[in-house]
Amino acid sequence: MRIISSDSIQKGKKGEDIAVKYLIGKGYIIKHRNYRIGHKEIDIIAELPDTIVFIEVKWRRSAVISSPLDAVNYRKQLHLFQAANYYVVTHNIKKNVRFDVIGIVSDENMEHIEGAFSPFGG
Repeated sequence: MRIISSDSIQKGKKGEDIAVKYLIGKGYIIKHRNYRIGHKEIDIIAELPDTIVFIEVKWRRSAVISSPLDAVNYRKQLHLFQAANYYVVTHNIKKNVRFDVIGIVSDENMEHIEGAFSPFGG
């Protein structure tokens, strides 16, 4: 069992706040934050005119050890796909679906990868 410190939770929330501000500035409509289904969570669900975007936010103090984007491994992607599928079905979504990752390093550098991964392997 992984224990998550309150410091990690605060940093994660701060990273998500930074990401939300950025996304709103780019014209995204934020539909949900921290959407949960069981033990699976989607950090941000946002909408563009023709696309619903499921966004994983990763914050790191430093990129020296690893990039925040490296933390979105196969298992995390699988959980995101499962939670997103549930969301799409239960909310009757008829738009395109995309999975993005926003990596934030120490509040200073941010990288937004649109279409970072796909349930179809592309």
